[in-house]
Amino acid sequence: MGVAASVGRAADKSADLVRHVPKPFSLTGVTAGQRTLILMRHAKSDYPDGVADHDRPLASRGIREAGLAGEWLRVNVPSIELVLCSSATRTRQTLDYTAIDAPVNYSERLYGATPGTMLAEINQVPDDVATVMVVGHEPTMSQLSLGLADPDRSDPEAADQISIKYPTSAIAVLNVPGSWAALELGGAELALFHVPR
Repeated sequence: MGVAASVGRAADKSADLVRHVPKPFSLTGVTAGQRTLILMRHAKSDYPDGVADHDRPLASRGIREAGLAGEWLRVNVPSIELVLCSSATRTRQTLDYTAIDAPVNYSERLYGATPGTMLAEINQVPDDVATVMVVGHEPTMSQLSLGLADPDRSDPEAADQISIKYPTSAIAVLNVPGSWAALELGGAELALFHVPR
């Protein structure tokens, strides 16, 4: 095989990895007491003149990608039972355009939250809720995703992707083995990371 063919094949393989979409979660494979945590960064926002950061709306690209994120979530994760969402306009609009139909708690604390603050909000979720999605901001989403991930049980490729960049509208999915109240750093399995484009 020539050098050009080898390079071409390597490029094709890289493209396949980027396009790879994991198989949907099997609800029958979830063990009793296991929960699913979805950490989603808001979609691409606009920067209108004279608009405060908290009030910045989504850009047209963000609207499209939030819709793609919603489609992916409906196919690939268990049904979302509760959403914790930052009070910022761009996070609210992201959630709206995903068309996820679940009860929502909008929180001022999640706007500009530290990872510790976000974890404290998650710790308050009732244990009868099996799947929670948090819609928030960087750098908190990447810091919390990596902080919660037990390195012995998590997908190393997903962790590597997050450590490089957590793009707008990106989604991390973590399996939580116990109660929400007991969730702590290193206490979850980072199962996958997806960037809807």
